[in-house]
Amino acid sequence: MRTSALVSGVLALILLVLVAVGWPPLLSFDRSVAEALHRSALAHPGFTHVNRVLSDWVWDPWTMRALAAVTAGVLWWRRERRTALWVVGASLLAVGLQQALKALVGRERPQWTDPVDSADYSAFPSGHAMTATVTCGLLLWVLALHWREEWRGWGTLAGAAVVSVLGVGWTRVYLGVHWPSDVVEGWLLGWFCVAVAVLTYRRTAPRGGSDDAGSDGSRMGEER
Repeated sequence: MRTSALVSGVLALILLVLVAVGWPPLLSFDRSVAEALHRSALAHPGFTHVNRVLSDWVWDPWTMRALAAVTAGVLWWRRERRTALWVVGASLLAVGLQQALKALVGRERPQWTDPVDSADYSAFPSGHAMTATVTCGLLLWVLALHWREEWRGWGTLAGAAVVSVLGVGWTRVYLGVHWPSDVVEGWLLGWFCVAVAVLTYRRTAPRGGSDDAGSDGSRMGEER
């Protein structure tokens, strides 16, 4: 986990610098991909509508935040309060980082004479991609702490999480509201936030493996 945090953080920083300085090869790549997908979106309105439903409802950041809030609520009800607070804290910090970078970079979204969707705020990083990565990563982490070893449905949920994270990134570029590098940065920063949250949770675990939680507290503090 330490290695993945380091790698994702370094890659996110490199991409941030390249976007901030306007590195021509990256901007050219972004433009070419965005234009090709926009042409496809105009040519296939039915598929575009499906992407809008997935992007604006199923994988919307508020849907993801609601999932995180429900998870925190269940953990709190189970008296696993330290873990609940970690989920809430990591989610809020990710939102703060996302908005700070949007304001700092101030990147404009793609502009089209015939748009198929619209979005607010600056483009970089993608809030949809980052929020989905953070939420799905935290949910899988919580599930792994409790049931991964004995629950057969783990693979299905992990697959759904991967599809959600990759899928929402696709929809944002396909709908013409983000450049590809916006989405990649959202993925990288999202995973960085998850990795740091897990690492700090482990490092600050009470000695002896006990938590302020209830019956599963000892498992929540284990090193994995």
